[in-house]
Amino acid sequence: MGSLTGIFLDTGRPEEIEKYHALGIIRGVTTNPTILSKDGVTGGWGAIERRSKEIAELIHPLPLSVEVTVNEPEEMLEQARMFAAWAPNINVKIPIHGPEGGTENLQIVHELETKEDIRVNVTAMMSAQQCLLAAMAGATYVSLFGGRVNNMGYDARQEIRRLRALLDAFGSPAKIIVGSTREVLNIIEWFEAGADIVTTVPQLLEPMLVHPYSKETVQMFLSDSAKLVPPQERAARPARLMA
Repeated sequence: MGSLTGIFLDTGRPEEIEKYHALGIIRGVTTNPTILSKDGVTGGWGAIERRSKEIAELIHPLPLSVEVTVNEPEEMLEQARMFAAWAPNINVKIPIHGPEGGTENLQIVHELETKEDIRVNVTAMMSAQQCLLAAMAGATYVSLFGGRVNNMGYDARQEIRRLRALLDAFGSPAKIIVGSTREVLNIIEWFEAGADIVTTVPQLLEPMLVHPYSKETVQMFLSDSAKLVPPQERAARPARLMA
């Protein structure tokens, strides 16, 4: 069985990362070009580098994934080297293949991991078989898009269980990341199915934490506490604590 790593935050906003990192509940951050664009990163490579370095420093030594923005093998290699040089805790996201398919990306993954000591997160995968090949190529992380698998009418949990069994059988150290999270239930059920890591947008963490019955129960405690201690004494410390 894999060992649980925890929740990675899907965002490029430092203020959101700082908020949840301070709670001690995240174990890394993932970004991609779509996330960075939505989160207001503009201004070319200078802006991407500044934001990536800011996040990497904020969460160090936790990992940050930064995704390549090109499809040509040599350009991907160049970008991967550039990203890895920005901070020691940056790993590089490489899609499993390009928009037309092909096998070239796995060769890039293998070269980066085995020859250049650059950690790779292989992304945009929809099946256990894709993830298995990425793991065999040497990827540190294999990312299954669970929400999109469900959107296609399949059950992501089955793919996660299948992948977990395969990686364990091969003794692969690759970590299973499951992303494209749609709801709080996904986070729990994907961990139960065997994911090492689940990525989520910040907007799902508060609903995961806050429960209406917890709110009701705490209010009951406070109301009953008011009956125990008169209003004029509430601000005072008990005598034995003041000694």
